[in-house]
Amino acid sequence: MCTLTTMADEEENKASKYHVGDILLAPAYGNLEKPFTGQVEKVYENALLVEITENDLGDQPAVNEMNHRAVVRMDEIEVIKHAPVPERAEADEEE
Repeated sequence: MCTLTTMADEEENKASKYHVGDILLAPAYGNLEKPFTGQVEKVYENALLVEITENDLGDQPAVNEMNHRAVVRMDEIEVIKHAPVPERAEADEEE
């Protein structure tokens, strides 16, 4: 049986690499001088909205100004801990 892979499928597979709840390490950028740790709140096409959970004390004023949120590129982060996969996604994979 032959299966066709579409660009939409490839994009979905790329995006499914990250999930809401993943804990990640992101590099310094903008006003932040040191790398920071955060939790994924939303997954975009090529970026992630992250709640900053741990950061250098010197970056605290910038983090406060950013409301403890940052948008980071997917290709610049390292996942420290994956979030649990939702049961619905597991059921879809079994079909």
